[in-house]
Amino acid sequence: MSILAAFSMFPLDKGESVSTYVARILEIIDKSDIPYKLTPMDTVIEADDGEFDKILNLIKDSIKVLEKDCNRIIVNIKIDYRKGRKSGLTQKQKSVEEKVGRSLNKV
Repeated sequence: MSILAAFSMFPLDKGESVSTYVARILEIIDKSDIPYKLTPMDTVIEADDGEFDKILNLIKDSIKVLEKDCNRIIVNIKIDYRKGRKSGLTQKQKSVEEKVGRSLNKV
């Protein structure tokens, strides 16, 4: 069983470019033992069923890192809870690529 959580978090009071603040959040995620994948629009993290609190605590810790010098923070969270799934960070994409018969990453 696995839980995928996609979340984005950024301050509203720091102007157009907020990558400095996003980098602070990624430092926390990277230091955790939770697998993650950074995308241009959010970060996806994965945990086993018994680790749901780890995901919520990681998001809470990320807010704490920003609240020190940010007056308003937006957090968007999507959670996919699925029984019987392993390696959701990679398997979901692989499944679609198998169906279309090619890699779908054009960068």
